Amino acid sequence: MQFPDNLKYTSEHEWVRLEDPKSDGNVALVGITDFAQSELGELVYVEVDTVGQHLEKDKIFGTVEAVKTTSELFMPVSGKILEFNPALDENDGDNPGLINEDPYGEGWIVKIELDNPNDLNELFNAKAYEEMIS
Repeated sequence: MQFPDNLKYTSEHEWVRLEDPKSDGNVALVGITDFAQSELGELVYVEVDTVGQHLEKDKIFGTVEAVKTTSELFMPVSGKILEFNPALDENDGDNPGLINEDPYGEGWIVKIELDNPNDLNELFNAKAYEEMIS
């Protein structure tokens, strides 16, 4: 199981990666962890109907549906949902399996604009996340 060092992690098994740390540092990608996708199994549907909305940390921004269960997705930090990954969207690419195949790359779920990039400091680093799920 992978735990990339360039990500921040939540106790709800989401990850956050700043899109370009050299820019102003307030746009990030969010997805679910390798651990989460392995626990859920084959993903068949992803729903995000919050694009354009501002959500507080820990609020639900969408759901992922596997063959046997549906899980809610929680905002790792406060911010605005800018984009839903078109490769996952049933209206565009409709390939939720990308999350299973590449959870930290092509399987990202949303792009967000963070209210405060310093909020990332409150999340787990890779080592702490790995210890939490062990």
